[in-house]
Amino acid sequence: MKKAENIVVGISIGDLNGIGGEIVLKTFEDSRMLEFCTPVIFASIKTMAFYKNHFKSGINFNSINDLNQIQLAKVNVFNVWKEPVNINFGQEDLKIGEYAIKSLQSATNALKNDKIDVLVTAPINKHNIQSETFKFPGHTDYLAQELEGESLMFMVTDTLRVGLLTDHVPVKDIAIHITAKLIEEKINTVYNSLKQDFKIVRPKIAILGINPHTGDNGVIGSEDDDVMRPTLQKIKESGKLVYGPYAADSFFGSNNYKNFDAIIASYHDQGLIPFKTLSFGQGVNYTAGLNKVRTSPDHGTAYEIAGKGEADENSFKEAIFTAIHIFKSRFTFKEITANPLKKAPRNERKQGVSKHSKNK
Repeated sequence: MKKAENIVVGISIGDLNGIGGEIVLKTFEDSRMLEFCTPVIFASIKTMAFYKNHFKSGINFNSINDLNQIQLAKVNVFNVWKEPVNINFGQEDLKIGEYAIKSLQSATNALKNDKIDVLVTAPINKHNIQSETFKFPGHTDYLAQELEGESLMFMVTDTLRVGLLTDHVPVKDIAIHITAKLIEEKINTVYNSLKQDFKIVRPKIAILGINPHTGDNGVIGSEDDDVMRPTLQKIKESGKLVYGPYAADSFFGSNNYKNFDAIIASYHDQGLIPFKTLSFGQGVNYTAGLNKVRTSPDHGTAYEIAGKGEADENSFKEAIFTAIHIFKSRFTFKEITANPLKKAPRNERKQGVSKHSKNK
């Protein structure tokens, strides 16, 4: 990992008929963004020129066909395809889904090969991306296959972080998926992410129950008593500050969430409904647990406003800032944990040795 200065941010363009192109343009129309990062948009110069003309943007692009041609402090466009694309805002289109995947796959390859430092993904349509060669419910599942580590959907803001035990799982299957092994894996992923990605030395984590009222002593389901509580007790005994399970219906309304560094919800809507209610437009979807950094905005393709110039770029901008912050935090964490003695000043090392000798 190189030292974080001007971070190269790869951007997959997402669904071309959605708001992805618009929020990318609006983000980098603010020239101050180029003081923080160098963007590389994985699409084509023809596609980005279409967006520029449609939204009457004054942005300038640096078109490249080789990732070695990236220019710092420029808005680079890597040509994943060369042909013109028929863009119809607000329409779900299987062909457009193919281009979204071409962009994602190209950007992911660049991330794996260290041609870019971090990846920020614009929204896709989970239906039109499906094909014989791409059968993933979303970005997270695809990146979990392509990158190293155990992935976890982690929704974050400056003051709120919500992870999920299960993400894109049908409600009827949630309890089956939640095992002691899964709980331990997800808590470990969140715990390690809080330490290396967010610089929290002693993380406090809350876990939400599986059933309403955490099962009411078995009246509304036994999973919390049979699986959740024994597993949490075991994890607590290892020294981690893990609390719960908490009844989900009152946890956020009572402001109890403010007492923790992260909350882990049992399933998608249990965690994401309160998260988006409290922070919509400012939240970031971060794929924790992987060896590379990927973030995205907390919203979808927004077909209903696509092409109208009404899209809010703030969540996308926050996704970029979060990716940069995590990249820098990981660099610092890696330096600190690589060899602590090597980083200590010479006189401190000498004092440490003489003290140790006296105690022999």
